[in-house]
Amino acid sequence: MIDITPGRPSSLANAVVICVDMGTTNTRAWLVAERKIVARRDASVGVRDSARTGSTQVVRDTLRDLVRVLQTEAEHLGLRPGLVLGAGMITSSLGLLEVNHVLAPAGEDELAASIREVSHPQVTDLPVWLVPGVRTGPAEPEIGDLPDVDVIRGEETLCMGLKDLGLLGPRSTLLNLGSHWKAITLDSGGRIVSSFTTLSGELIHTVQKHTVLASALPPDRLAETDFYWLAQGREQQQTAGISRALFCVRILEQRFNLTPVQRASFLIGAVVGSDLAAVSRNKRLGDKIVLAGSGAVADAWKHFLQAEGRQVRVCNQQEIETAFVAGLLQIAELRRSGVSKGKR
Repeated sequence: MIDITPGRPSSLANAVVICVDMGTTNTRAWLVAERKIVARRDASVGVRDSARTGSTQVVRDTLRDLVRVLQTEAEHLGLRPGLVLGAGMITSSLGLLEVNHVLAPAGEDELAASIREVSHPQVTDLPVWLVPGVRTGPAEPEIGDLPDVDVIRGEETLCMGLKDLGLLGPRSTLLNLGSHWKAITLDSGGRIVSSFTTLSGELIHTVQKHTVLASALPPDRLAETDFYWLAQGREQQQTAGISRALFCVRILEQRFNLTPVQRASFLIGAVVGSDLAAVSRNKRLGDKIVLAGSGAVADAWKHFLQAEGRQVRVCNQQEIETAFVAGLLQIAELRRSGVSKGKR
């Protein structure tokens, strides 16, 4: 049982709710009672499955099953959920229902005011509240504005939860290292002011599983790091570009006596180095960096950022999940109490 200490007095303090986070490749759900996570379930299904099949049926079936399982567990505990709270890719066109992004700068108030309340009997008989994502850049962007335009779904909720739990402060950046890598920066008021997304998580996975480099790399999740070869990968990317650096992994396999971990570290160094150069060039990093991730990728980011003199804090998986649920509860509380922008 995980306690989620409220940042403020809450009318949801005694509520029983089901919280959902749908991502690109996975969906997680939690049963929350009196601000405590009492049960958790997940499924290896996300909106990538909708994109692949051309239908959202698979994600709707997954949501239905996860909610039913948690409702059954609630019954065994003498609990009765009254609400489903969702954020992430569940609010995309590939999820349960598309909800328009809120334009940055956006914080808890803006998100609460834009919650979409829906009924979806195919998934659950409970009311469903969906937290929108955030879009950065001009309201009506032109092609010249492309560097400033970005979208997030789910990370806005994580940011608000981390902030509410005291783990992410004003003018800080959350670096979320999932299937997509996202650098999300808060302004002095704790609102999301910018984000920067790359496909680097999926890129590494694809290179590892579906290219000629597969035989050169570990078959499973990249967990170990060789910092010398991490630096070599970054240097090669800086010299010859990311595509050439990736092919160098093949050369390292054929002509150099390296281990799979050393070759994987070279690969990660090249990809992280490319993204770090981009976010630094666009001044996307705040005073302090909070990393949401683990394994060799998180090690690489921490190593390179600290080498630049930046303050870095790595959140473990429990902290990330607790913060996401805390963010959902806080945003829903503001909605329930009728608080919106400018009225707090």
